[in-house]
Amino acid sequence: MLDLKMSSGGTLPTSILDAERQLRGRSLFGLSNHELTEELAEFQPAPYRIRQLETALYRQRVSSLDEVTTWPQELRERVKAAGLRVGLPQIVATFRSVDGTERYLIACEDGQTVETVWMPEGDGVSVDEPDLPEPSSGSAPAAWSRATICVSSQIGCAVNCQFCLTAKLGIVRNLTAGEIAGQVAAVLNRHGVDPERSRVNLVFMGMGEPFLNFDAFIAAVRLLVGKMGIPESRMTVSTSGVVPGILRFAEEPVRPRLAISLNAPNDSIREGIMPITRKWDIALVLDAIRRVPLRPRERVTFEYVLLGGLNDRPEHADEVVKLVRRANFPGKVNLIAWNPGPGVPFAMPAEEDVVRFQTRLREQGIPAFIRKPRGRDIYAACGQLKKTANS
Repeated sequence: MLDLKMSSGGTLPTSILDAERQLRGRSLFGLSNHELTEELAEFQPAPYRIRQLETALYRQRVSSLDEVTTWPQELRERVKAAGLRVGLPQIVATFRSVDGTERYLIACEDGQTVETVWMPEGDGVSVDEPDLPEPSSGSAPAAWSRATICVSSQIGCAVNCQFCLTAKLGIVRNLTAGEIAGQVAAVLNRHGVDPERSRVNLVFMGMGEPFLNFDAFIAAVRLLVGKMGIPESRMTVSTSGVVPGILRFAEEPVRPRLAISLNAPNDSIREGIMPITRKWDIALVLDAIRRVPLRPRERVTFEYVLLGGLNDRPEHADEVVKLVRRANFPGKVNLIAWNPGPGVPFAMPAEEDVVRFQTRLREQGIPAFIRKPRGRDIYAACGQLKKTANS
């Protein structure tokens, strides 16, 4: 695996991306059983050979066809000679935070990079969150009882949330199913983690809007659940409120938990910081979410980024209470103090305002949790991913 340790001011050598381009071929990682069968049709493999390959790709997470030792060498050589390769995405740069969080640049086949985050002990939600076990006390950053991988679905983002660094990139392109699931595989390999034996959660909250790349996102989910053995109950996808995507999501038999990036108590404030509100207002988003069949004890998460002086006042908290009640489905609120970034003209909320906002919600019966920032010093916190080698 290519892995470059870099300081916060480091740059990514072009030689690394050049090496990735030289390795390029037709990738197998990310293909379903049917797609693998079609891709390998000229070799006429027996069905059990396809299953062996799936095990190597998704359970063993091999990096080359030479590691598919259940296949005869002659078959491996023929497949390689045809220009086929595993194509597992590679980590090309690593940034480590003082809190143990790691941010990665992961190389795509076209030389682009995308960002992924590893958070030992989870994504920073308060440990009184009932869905998550309390982490062991006094553990060093490397000793974790659970971990979260924050996964990207696009290079850049078209939604243009005004408080998010990724928005400054615009949209470069969608990621493929293999590039989405491959981020998870690359990070699991880096840490030597077996997701069937360790508590690893996935949050599709990195770069991009998953529901604007719905087909690839849901194909990646199917691979992660069906082939890599990560339960859908350990996954959460966040949307800014793409109503057609929510409606499609409601029809999926295999799907993560749902989070809505709310960030405002009303359409007026939300439109100013999330232009997507002009197309789908809060009422339309809530109506779409009501069509999602929730599992027993499942709740929809309202994510709320607190921007100092803009949406963090007591009257805003009262509006959020009314909104969540009006939604008429089981919900909870995750409060996120805004994570600053260069060129983003907002202010962090005062700590006492964050606590007061949470208290106001809880006093009126709304489950509310404060997400503690992870990796803020390496631009790995919520809203800070920006696809660059410079922190």
